[in-house]
Amino acid sequence: MDRLVNTVRPYAWGSVTALPELLGTEPTGEPQAEMWMGAHPGAPSRIDRGAGPVSLADVIAAAPEAELGTAAVAAFGPRLPFLLKLLAAGSPLSLQVHPDRAQAEAGYADEERRGVPLDAPHRNYKDPNHKPEMLCALTPFEGLCGFRHPAEAADLLAGLEIDALKPYVDILRAEPEADALREVLTALLSTDRAALADCVDRAAAAADRRGAEDGPHAPAYAAYAALAHHYPGDPGILAAMLLHHVTLQPGEALFLGAGIPHAYLSGLGVELMANSDNVLRCGLTPKHIDVPELLRVVRFTPGDPGILRPEETDGEEVYDTPADEFRLSRHVLAPGAAPRTLDARTPQILLCTAGTVLARPADAQLADPGDELRLTPGQSAFVPAGERITVSGEGTLFRATVVA
Repeated sequence: MDRLVNTVRPYAWGSVTALPELLGTEPTGEPQAEMWMGAHPGAPSRIDRGAGPVSLADVIAAAPEAELGTAAVAAFGPRLPFLLKLLAAGSPLSLQVHPDRAQAEAGYADEERRGVPLDAPHRNYKDPNHKPEMLCALTPFEGLCGFRHPAEAADLLAGLEIDALKPYVDILRAEPEADALREVLTALLSTDRAALADCVDRAAAAADRRGAEDGPHAPAYAAYAALAHHYPGDPGILAAMLLHHVTLQPGEALFLGAGIPHAYLSGLGVELMANSDNVLRCGLTPKHIDVPELLRVVRFTPGDPGILRPEETDGEEVYDTPADEFRLSRHVLAPGAAPRTLDARTPQILLCTAGTVLARPADAQLADPGDELRLTPGQSAFVPAGERITVSGEGTLFRATVVA
């Protein structure tokens, strides 16, 4: 196994303090949004096997079956199919959706055929892969996830008591659910921003007032008012009111499949996703929004946001999702307990988020300190396929691997 040296991405929405507090480092005064663990070409982790630091992506490319195992290579090709992150949101991320595999393949092929540069600001598809993802909270974590039932969204908008919102309220109450959501979202994203500016501002002010009152929607109203503070005049604020406002407690998670509109608002969490960069934005961003393509990808199906809680099997707490590219689990280790053996035919990344975890090869002599990795919060390790290790200590360890 190899200790990972990882890159922290300084996106503007990142928290200034959350990652430094976890890592035990001094804040730089600049946002620290994400720490990437894996072999994504944008910021691959580095390992050192005695000849100096090298990219994990290069190590895998040189011997994919040795590092990933034959099952993972057969299923996903000669690359690590997932990316693990620590995500620290200090302000809201853009409202967005991800395509399914067929949409990604078709969209990527079309843009390649038309010669759209990969770095073009209007490019939608960076690769031909889908991007299921999940977020597990380490602190209380706020987000938006999935459509409310239209009747509930209508009540929320009606509660703002703004005449300009009445046509949307009427549509949400009168049309079939999927049709109503599609019609309202299309109207909000297609109307000239200047024409909606007054309505957005008044809705934000009303949400701020409602958020300070006692009522069932007060936390949601407060969240939408906060969005308006970060993105004044953005029609995405009204679009966000169609979505569930969710607060995760530590250990709870969300799974975000294809076509599900979502946004992360605040908090620190462990994020695990398929290795793709495909994002279509719906609002809360100055970046390009391709409304026709977005509407083709969004799934206008209301329902419960589906908060995940882990299911324990032999001491391992597993977050069950339909994704094949990744599997997330958690080990909460107690002092003095017997070491736990982790054995997988597929590659693994281990991430410590609390306490101290000792990882060593299962057949190593305990007296040899060179065979042991000591992981503290924010530290991680790559375990090649087929390598059996044991973990012990007092702390929390997240384990990312592949379903193959």
